[in-house]
Amino acid sequence: MIDLFKIGFLTVTLSDVIDIAIVSFIFYKLYTILRGTVAAQIFIGLLIILFFSFIAQVIHLRAVSWLLKLITDVWVIAFVILFQPEIRRLLVILARNPFIKRFFRQEVNESAKVIAEAANELSQHQHGALIVVVKSSGIRGFAETGEIINAKLTKSLLTSIFFPRSPLHDGAVIIKGDVIEAAGCTLPLSAITSWQGNTLGMRHRAGLGISEQADVISVIVSEETGSISVAENGELTMGLSKEALISRLINAAGQSHQTGWKNFIEQLRKKN
Repeated sequence: MIDLFKIGFLTVTLSDVIDIAIVSFIFYKLYTILRGTVAAQIFIGLLIILFFSFIAQVIHLRAVSWLLKLITDVWVIAFVILFQPEIRRLLVILARNPFIKRFFRQEVNESAKVIAEAANELSQHQHGALIVVVKSSGIRGFAETGEIINAKLTKSLLTSIFFPRSPLHDGAVIIKGDVIEAAGCTLPLSAITSWQGNTLGMRHRAGLGISEQADVISVIVSEETGSISVAENGELTMGLSKEALISRLINAAGQSHQTGWKNFIEQLRKKN
């Protein structure tokens, strides 16, 4: 490897610089994730002991080095046992990284299944519902018109929100990934009042309206007929089954990952 410079008897190579940069980045990301928790204080203490252990080895303090190494080994084990929740959170954050998600579509499939099952149950009871699934950029402005929830997406939570006696059942639910961001939201109405001979109610017009203004897919359950519809890119598809809805949601999530010239050409084709 290329020698860069010398500090006394110590020669610093390019691989040493890259190694130090990677380790520094890992420690920095760990600190930013743990910052604000008790684990952050323990983490800083561990770094201080590691630093003194390194200094003791450099100046050949064998007894101090042995003692600090012993403490360090025990501390690492205690750190793993005591802070399992923080470590679990770290791994979850890593798994949600957009680069990793390109290889693992399980989360998308699971969210689509949960939404479809909830919509199907609401349809059977003829409980009206409007669910907006964000595909790429968020719609924070519309989410803030309702109640911010930021809860994990589950079928029971979705169906309880749209139960007729629930105070939030009249508004829209906004979902991003596997999180219900907000409920009871107010959405813009589409100027279109009928579709293929069917007169559209307020819920269908709102679902269609938000799909005209943002990169989302709206799932609408009719209170009158119980039918399930989907609005995407200003187009409405009515009378979907549960299986068709799952397929539609998964395809919509896949389209949001298309980037570059391929996506640009596809968008132009749709507009024409």
